[in-house]
Amino acid sequence: MAGHEHHHHFSLCFCDLMRLLWSLVMPCVYLSLVLTLVLVLVVLGLRLWLQGRRRTRQAQGTGAALAFFHPYCNAGGGGERVLWCSLRALMNRYPSVSFVVYTGDKDVSGEQILEGARRRFNITLPRPVTFVFLRHRGLVEASSYPHFTLLGQSLGSMFLGWEALTAFVPDLYVDSMGYAFTLPIFCYLGGCKVASYVHYPTVSTDMLSVVRERNPRFNNSDFISRNPVLSALKVLYYCLFALIYGLAGSCSDVIMVNSTWTLGHILALWRSPSRTSIVYPPCDVQAFLDVPLEDEDEVEEGWEELGRELGSEEEEGGGRGGGGDRKCHSIVSVGQFRPEKDHQLQIRAFRKLLDKKGEGPGGRESLRLILIGGCRNQEDNERVLMLRGLCQELGVSDRVDFKLNIPFEELKRELVNASIGLHTMWNEHFGIGVVECMAAGTIVLAHKSGGPKLDIVVPHQGRQTGFLADSEDSYAAAMETILELSPSARLEIKHAARESVRRFSDQEFEVCFLSAMESLMSTRV
Repeated sequence: MAGHEHHHHFSLCFCDLMRLLWSLVMPCVYLSLVLTLVLVLVVLGLRLWLQGRRRTRQAQGTGAALAFFHPYCNAGGGGERVLWCSLRALMNRYPSVSFVVYTGDKDVSGEQILEGARRRFNITLPRPVTFVFLRHRGLVEASSYPHFTLLGQSLGSMFLGWEALTAFVPDLYVDSMGYAFTLPIFCYLGGCKVASYVHYPTVSTDMLSVVRERNPRFNNSDFISRNPVLSALKVLYYCLFALIYGLAGSCSDVIMVNSTWTLGHILALWRSPSRTSIVYPPCDVQAFLDVPLEDEDEVEEGWEELGRELGSEEEEGGGRGGGGDRKCHSIVSVGQFRPEKDHQLQIRAFRKLLDKKGEGPGGRESLRLILIGGCRNQEDNERVLMLRGLCQELGVSDRVDFKLNIPFEELKRELVNASIGLHTMWNEHFGIGVVECMAAGTIVLAHKSGGPKLDIVVPHQGRQTGFLADSEDSYAAAMETILELSPSARLEIKHAARESVRRFSDQEFEVCFLSAMESLMSTRV
């Protein structure tokens, strides 16, 4: 009997609990509907307000306006070259359209930004562009988010995008820096037609594999990679983020990607194949192709003859022959000083090469590593100091030079005179520096992944165009192989590489970019 009463009491308690929960369901439903309605009204109100600002601007006779979102437009990387070439192409094609660039470079003027583009990239715009200076660029700085960096930067980009939209409401919007979470802001609140040029997916299946395999890299700390629970949580975090990232990216009316590697990831995440196309980034190959390649067989024979005439082996030190000990070989790296560029791998591989070559003529003293790149902020400058410290630690500081933010002409001179063009970024989305090296007649040694592997350092008409590696040992071995090539073999690779990179010229980019943008421009121009 006692058991029956206990069971009856439990049933009553359970029924009371269910009645309580049911009594809360309807208020929650009503509250959800009210909040949803309020949210919809707020979004509609903001959209009407912003469209009113656009109509006011249009009533002043300014015509259609296209805005690029590029918070770091004064940096000297490949993404900035895409920006300036895109603007130049659109300005020439659509003379009635006005152009705006949202930038966070508050410490410089618009004139200084344009002068920097001319000096670094040899690009001059045919007519003026308006700069909208954003005050809160720190919201997208990785240093602002020591944890959950991807989420923090993405949410920060939404606030920065809102600041940009309220400062100027365009008719057409282009995200040229990879801030996909700004696309819904301009699309749904601003009522803009939007396009995106994707250099690198914010999250990718490769990043997921790094975490799953508990592989420590610049985007996966040792603390997380050593802990299976934290690694599992990070995989879940990445999967959820990838889902939201795909929804944001799918708002884009036109999607351009810079390589085959990026295309695969964007198609998997954004799922918009009919709106997605490859537009290879513009590389100033013509500036390098204008420099003739020397016939190294003839040059070496000339130096050997001169050496015999003068009776001095030292006089042969100026020759350009490959594999001999008659010249100082410079190994040049071109890339911004960001962690993913993996300059440490370059320095460590160079140290192994020096150890292989040893002392004496044609050894250590005949080799020099030149690291060329841009520094965007204090964090990059501190990274350069760390790399200088690594050079001292490894005992190679006397053979390594750092050249920061150098003008285009100096870059061109270094590449033309280099023996090897070095690249070490894992899964580089494209690799403009790799293309420039090949165009300059420098034999390239790139990372065996991403854009260099799939798009750039590929056989051209059955001929080799460069070398690939993926570790300190393989890089050192490949550099030694390149330096030991015969002059004729070296020249054959140079010619094949030069012929292959013509498809990455400014002219090819403009044709493909304008073709991709045609459907978007025709809606508002």
